[in-house]
Amino acid sequence: MLKVPSGACILNARRSGTVIPAFNIPYLPMMQPVVAALRDADSFGFIAVARLEWIKFESRSMRAVFEEYQRTKDERFTRLHLDHVPVIDEDDIRVDFEAVIEEALRTGYDSVMVDGSRLTLEENIRATKAIVEIAHRTGTPVEGELGAVLGHESGPLPLYEELYSTGRGFTDPDQAKRFAGETGVDWLSVAVGNVHGAISAVSRRKEKVEARLNIPRLRRIRQMTAVPLVLHGGTGIRKEYLKDAFQSGIAKINIATAIRQPYEENIAKSVAVAQQAVYDSALRLLTEELDLRGSRRTINPEFS
Repeated sequence: MLKVPSGACILNARRSGTVIPAFNIPYLPMMQPVVAALRDADSFGFIAVARLEWIKFESRSMRAVFEEYQRTKDERFTRLHLDHVPVIDEDDIRVDFEAVIEEALRTGYDSVMVDGSRLTLEENIRATKAIVEIAHRTGTPVEGELGAVLGHESGPLPLYEELYSTGRGFTDPDQAKRFAGETGVDWLSVAVGNVHGAISAVSRRKEKVEARLNIPRLRRIRQMTAVPLVLHGGTGIRKEYLKDAFQSGIAKINIATAIRQPYEENIAKSVAVAQQAVYDSALRLLTEELDLRGSRRTINPEFS
């Protein structure tokens, strides 16, 4: 049976008003329990790794993540996604983003993300378009980002209420229309109140802020673009906002803090205990918070 491409899975999620969770893997032993949780919930999800997770955590390398995925994958329930590859990273360092993404394509990742959100609109369009042209030669879908999903930067996050009330970094719907049209991007990560979990050593274990979403803005972005939308920073958003978001264009949601912190809190006991904590958290997210039990039958129906 042919493997359903990641792009088709995302489109199936959007059409059905459901969502694909993408679980970030900053520590390689986290992957097996996440795959097990997806299987046990009969849910479909992405295994994801961002550049910062092999730079600032312990996923080691893009190749190491790929090899671990080959050992643990179950393609009835999973695909492998390269998450944030920034043009300018959280430390304001210029990244050779094209080389990183080209390596992912050669390695065999199912989808890739270029993050030009720290650039001007024009620069972001140019960088994203360049990656789209490269990736589409192999039929690989590309995720871009417009707006600033804050949280990964050095230093403390500004007060959340100030961020939300001012709309700082929120995606502009008119710019989204131009961005999607000029880049040819397959999926678009948007900022509508969502924030990343902090990654600095002093703050990564702190409880994440409870975010809310500007659903009217999200619906306007959906109206202005024809691409599936992505919500980064999915941990900590109240369930009612998530349900509205899934009906308003969000077809992929990134999960990191909710599974990373249980691993870090338990790894001193043993790898097995930490893995069980990841499994428990992932299963609870899938079945209780996101209501995704059985989503595989809609998103990847060829295996039903």
